[in-house]
Amino acid sequence: MVMKVYGPVRAACPQRVLACLLEKGVEFEVVHVDLDSGEHKRPDFLLRHFIFLQEPFGQVPVIEDGDFRLFESRAIIRYIAVKYEEQGPNLLGKSLEEKAVVDQWLEVEAHNFNELVFTMVMQLVILPRMCEQGDLALVDACERKLEKVFDVYEQRLSKSRYLAGDSFTLADLSHLPATRYLVNEAGMRHLVVERKSVNAWWEDISNRAAWKKVMELAS
Repeated sequence: MVMKVYGPVRAACPQRVLACLLEKGVEFEVVHVDLDSGEHKRPDFLLRHFIFLQEPFGQVPVIEDGDFRLFESRAIIRYIAVKYEEQGPNLLGKSLEEKAVVDQWLEVEAHNFNELVFTMVMQLVILPRMCEQGDLALVDACERKLEKVFDVYEQRLSKSRYLAGDSFTLADLSHLPATRYLVNEAGMRHLVVERKSVNAWWEDISNRAAWKKVMELAS
């Protein structure tokens, strides 16, 4: 049975899931959800897609894999990587230690990186699209914090090709959506290109076939 992914293809968190599915060569179906209109909270939508009655926070993505349902994009990519461990590239690490390092950098991405980028994109991109003024002082504060995060990344990536070692893993994949927004829409490319190792890493992971396919689907 084809795995269903509920959410808009252009949104960052669904893109994280789609990138993982494409890396693993897993067949899937995208069920578009119009977040701007609040479609996923309307009674008629909930009747047609009962899955959202079981998602307590009204967020996307949500996957439906047979009778199994799961929300939270990082939990979903871990599930996919484990279920299809023998298919496609190993995204988890091989030894116990390697898997622990992958989890470590996934936590860094979620708590030290993504929140800063999300705030900046909200202020610089999303609010202006809604004809609202972004808080540039907040953007500046987040940029200063993110510079320090990228300095840590630069140090790490000067010693290994990828964040968790010499192989591409979920730790790298999970950074793709937010970094793309940061570099492109938010106009903060300098944070990446000014750091040699970070820039080489970004050029590498953003040119993977799976991510290019995600960008095609989102265009």
